[in-house]
Amino acid sequence: MSYLIIPKGYKSALSPEETEHGIKLVKDFFQQALSKALRLRRVTAPLFVLQGQGINDDLNGVERAVTFPVGDLGDRKAEVVHSLAKWKRLSLADYKIRPGYGIYTDMNAIRADESLGNLHSLYVDQWDWERTITAKDRSIRYLKKIVREIYSAMLDTEQFVCTCYPQLRTFLSKKIHFIHSEELLQAYPGLSAKEREDAVCRQYGSVFIIGIGGKLSDGKPHDLRAPDYDDWSTPNEDGYFGLNGDLLVWNPILGRAFEISSMGIRVDEAALKRQLELLGKTEREKLYFHRRLLSGTLPLSIGGGIGQSRLCMLFLQKAHIGEIQASIWPEQQREACRRAGIKLI
Repeated sequence: MSYLIIPKGYKSALSPEETEHGIKLVKDFFQQALSKALRLRRVTAPLFVLQGQGINDDLNGVERAVTFPVGDLGDRKAEVVHSLAKWKRLSLADYKIRPGYGIYTDMNAIRADESLGNLHSLYVDQWDWERTITAKDRSIRYLKKIVREIYSAMLDTEQFVCTCYPQLRTFLSKKIHFIHSEELLQAYPGLSAKEREDAVCRQYGSVFIIGIGGKLSDGKPHDLRAPDYDDWSTPNEDGYFGLNGDLLVWNPILGRAFEISSMGIRVDEAALKRQLELLGKTEREKLYFHRRLLSGTLPLSIGGGIGQSRLCMLFLQKAHIGEIQASIWPEQQREACRRAGIKLI
């Protein structure tokens, strides 16, 4: 219950029927806008991968993957993906995607250790995307360019949705503000990381926080990141570290920062070795994905995930992700939502 926010006086602007229609409108429009902006083509992705190959996303390194034995493979274990961060890079190599182009896919996952509430569900759906880049693209300047392209697609989608449903009003800021996680710490030294996110989004509206995963001057990272996909340790031209970040916007319904995407330029061979050593995970160098990367058979890339239900929740101006997707919730949370007029699917 401590993770549940009940907005005062909340009432959905859309009926259940309008909501279902709106979900399709958002998903159809945004994926086309994203594909056009980043020159991505759609590919088919797995729901599960074999355990022990280093392909599954380790997220923060502590979440348990949902696993099951495969009878025809001698009961070898398969695990439901957390995301497709590393699988996509293998696919770029397999499809021989040249620099400046990429892929996107519908990613569906089960994250059993999520703290369930307004923003987090057991079921995760994302547009996972990945784009091949060159060595000179491994820069903050290039990262910001891609972020602006994604944000422009978000603005176009918001305008389209509000045209379809006049009872909704646009609220996103016209520009996205960039700030490094160390700058954010210095600006709000007495606040926790999540409180800093609320403060900066309240001020600027839409924000991209650069450098997620490396330790800051207080000895702690802004947030945790696995060592083998995003590059969070390489010094950059802004005088800080990290070529990755999180895209957040101010959510006026919930009155808090709202993460839409985690993304970044991916590790090259040097960054992978450095980050595995920093986190004491050097044994991963023997896994299939890591051997491919260290042998130079995977392209340099940039990529990320964009929450589908999150984006629908934002643009349809809903208070709970359960108004967008069908999932399982604690009974007391479901009852509290019912009393507040929040209709969970």
